Amino acid sequence: MALKSGLSVAIASAVFVSQLILHTEAQTGAASTSRAVTFDCDPDRLHGAAKLTCLAKRFEEGRRLFDEETFRGNGRTCVTCHSVRTGTFSPEDAQKRLAANPGDPLFVGDGLDDGIFGTTRITEHATVRVDIPLPPRVRLANDPAATSVTLLRGTPTTQNTPSLQPVFMYDGRDLTLEAQAFSAVRAHAQNGVEPTPLQLELLAEFQRTAPRFFSSLPLFIFAHGGPPPRLPVGVTASEKRGRAMFDDVPITPGSTRGLCAMCHSGPMLDVSNEFNIFLPDLPGLRFFGVGVSERNTPNLPTYEFIVDGTDRIVTPDPGACLTDPPDPNEFPPELFGPGGPLPLIIACNLFKTPSLWGVAHTAPYFHDNSSKTLKEVAAQYTFMFKLFAGIHLTPQDEADIVAFLRLL
Repeated sequence: MALKSGLSVAIASAVFVSQLILHTEAQTGAASTSRAVTFDCDPDRLHGAAKLTCLAKRFEEGRRLFDEETFRGNGRTCVTCHSVRTGTFSPEDAQKRLAANPGDPLFVGDGLDDGIFGTTRITEHATVRVDIPLPPRVRLANDPAATSVTLLRGTPTTQNTPSLQPVFMYDGRDLTLEAQAFSAVRAHAQNGVEPTPLQLELLAEFQRTAPRFFSSLPLFIFAHGGPPPRLPVGVTASEKRGRAMFDDVPITPGSTRGLCAMCHSGPMLDVSNEFNIFLPDLPGLRFFGVGVSERNTPNLPTYEFIVDGTDRIVTPDPGACLTDPPDPNEFPPELFGPGGPLPLIIACNLFKTPSLWGVAHTAPYFHDNSSKTLKEVAAQYTFMFKLFAGIHLTPQDEADIVAFLRLL
């Protein structure tokens, strides 16, 4: 039972709130409890009808903050970029919104080509300008005094992410939903007033509980303590071959079985398994490079970065190495630390592995939105496997990957 359309998830959210309120009023026999409890309540300190009313009020305020609150900024809200339907926005979405309303808050600041004028980039690629601070160990070769770098990135989908992934943003720079929301309000909404700790808490709570942030009912149930979702087995021969690529098995030369599971394993299909040929001794990792920055299909401007004083890399986006140290939940701090066994430059061009559940509905793909379709995603993996592992995928292999991804 998938919650695919914006209408269905809106209905589900409304039902979720109304059931809490109706149950509360049935318990009390009146609306007095509803009036007495406000959204700044603490549900852990309440019981019965009052607790249910508290949860409902907090849910509704979280929705208001996500959908309506601008924090006196440039007119953007969270839903400006994280749509109800997909959790992100596509070039087609941007084109329709521009045609309907050139004053749409999507087309301000970092949504414009140079930050001031132009909508060509956002309507072609749905990317925005993101200013990332440079850590002490990374410098620009042509501007050693620079303290930040401007990169072009897509908007990560909020579907299946808030409750079911422990790290946020493509480079993993935010480790909590509250931190992610605070950064977004400042960077993208250009706020005039700061969000309060309670508002950040309610924003995070809303994203963890509202059905619209899940691609299907099984994912919603899993996030709330239910069993993990099961991979579909497929019906057609192509779907079944694609399914076999996600088996947790050792890689056999000449076979594609288990190939995708190396990095897309676990309940959310977002971590590496023990059979990963690139990092076989570190299962459970969720940051990898699949050749997106190396390939640079959109022909984005490149920078030369100097890492740790001597190492150099030319790339349009170095990803995780700009979060020095990389996610401590992902990598032991000493792994990339000064004097560590791995130089920090190895973390360059690594990005968070997204969950694949509902992936057919969250285009475009990768941190730079370089793949607009699942077919282009499969072609990117053909490029990656050949470049990094000498493994050659056939056109049929690509078609099998796409056929299976459409089932998720």
